[in-house]
Amino acid sequence: MTPHISRKTRVTGAAAAAAALLVAGITAAGTAGASPAPAAPNGAPLALSTSHHAELMHTASAAAAQTAAALNLGSQEKLVVKDVVKDADGTVHTRYDRTFAGLPVLGGDLVVHTAKGGAVKGVTKATDKKVTVASTTPKIAPKAAALAAQSDATKTIGAKKADAQTPRKVVWAAKGTPVLAYETVVGGLQKDGTPNQLHVITDANTGKKLFQYQGIETGVGNSEYAGKVDLSTKKGSNGYELTDDTRGGHQTFNLSGSESGDGKLFTKSTDTWGDGKPSNPETAAVDAAWGAQETWDYYKEVHGRSGIKGDGKGATSRVHYGQNYVNAFWDDSCFCMTYGDGQGNNKPLTALDVAGHEMSHGVTSATAGLEYSGESGGLNEATSDIFGASVAFHAKNPTEPGSYFIGKKIDINGDGKPLRYMDKPSKDGQSLDSWTPDAGNVDVHYSSGIANHFFYLLSEGSGPKDANGDHYDSPTADGSKVTGIGRDKAEKIWYKALTTYMTSTTDYKAAREATVKAATDLYGKDSAEVKGVESAWNGVAVK
Repeated sequence: MTPHISRKTRVTGAAAAAAALLVAGITAAGTAGASPAPAAPNGAPLALSTSHHAELMHTASAAAAQTAAALNLGSQEKLVVKDVVKDADGTVHTRYDRTFAGLPVLGGDLVVHTAKGGAVKGVTKATDKKVTVASTTPKIAPKAAALAAQSDATKTIGAKKADAQTPRKVVWAAKGTPVLAYETVVGGLQKDGTPNQLHVITDANTGKKLFQYQGIETGVGNSEYAGKVDLSTKKGSNGYELTDDTRGGHQTFNLSGSESGDGKLFTKSTDTWGDGKPSNPETAAVDAAWGAQETWDYYKEVHGRSGIKGDGKGATSRVHYGQNYVNAFWDDSCFCMTYGDGQGNNKPLTALDVAGHEMSHGVTSATAGLEYSGESGGLNEATSDIFGASVAFHAKNPTEPGSYFIGKKIDINGDGKPLRYMDKPSKDGQSLDSWTPDAGNVDVHYSSGIANHFFYLLSEGSGPKDANGDHYDSPTADGSKVTGIGRDKAEKIWYKALTTYMTSTTDYKAAREATVKAATDLYGKDSAEVKGVESAWNGVAVK
């Protein structure tokens, strides 16, 4: 087929471009979550150009020492700029990481909110404790910490080929009184073949394990039949390649069954890719490239964000990972998404909402940095579900209308049921409908049900509802009735809360506070939207 002049090519085949975790597209008024887009409020984030974002970052970095002094930080503490968000009313939200005596402070991140005139409006901190340690000289040797971490990875998650990297000294401030610690990253593979990046935090004076979290963040999906899609490619010296220069230079690579390396960039002599069949390696590549394309467009068009880090740079997609690998994952270290081919290597997990889910792990890492463990881990995973769903709705693919059922078509359990349900998460048999004191001890993929349920209630309200061929029936923990404010507003509130008011240690109570602040910024203190946020959190027992 003759390619479009813009290098947007038409890809054919039943499964050429997919939507699986949450399938794509709302096309008509009256469907789930549809609501009129409000006028841009003063508290809405501006769409920053790459150069403007870089300029704000540079300005903040130059003033970091002055900011630290204004916050009364200790003489050994320094601030390192991580991200900057600017609102329509001129408010600037600058996110910092912190160091103490040159050591990274884990859980020391903070966000400074500055008015247009320069006055500080407030500070959001991951910890309110004073960051200091008596000595930066450890009593435990780094080798002992590494061996303990390696052993722990083998015992607790069944890691294979576990190899511990040299520990780095840090100050651990995420829980309780800050202490000198080692952070050891253990590599190898997890039980299912997913790469392992277990971060183990060890007290550098006692050897006691303080915390651990997984650096590889996983999701699940599969290709759905979506007909023909437009795909942006690049004309090379010997034909075409799956490089999208219109979206930060995103590239798609073929791992050809390997579990390591970058793989080989997809190229061919013609500009028509895939045939809709999993036996054709190009089909999975098309799905991954299109998913990354639609995710980029969602964040750009809805939230004004240019790429994962807001710096205009595209990520990388790798397909055909391993053998019979039934998963997909985001990895910060390579700034990439990786997809397996599913059971029997004939059901690639290269789906639209998988891309949205995985890339959103990258957005979370670049902003709030929610720890992938405990309640913050549940919020991290829910954020990817929320934005994976939002990407799919935004794509408006007429073949697969949007759904709040996650994994609707993948049939992972072999019974035809979805993987997760946002209207009533407990229908999957494991997820939490509402908060309990034990929520922090539940696997993050199941404690995420609390925030997923909140988002559904905020978007659609409680009780029965039919939309796009799906039947929903969302209960509340206190039996109250919740009236939805529409998905469009709900996703803007969650995004603003994530990027300006959440930190690495945010738990569910703090998430409530963050979303109330975000709704207040966007729609006003006494608005129906703020009341809707409060009502939806009440509905999942987060007070």
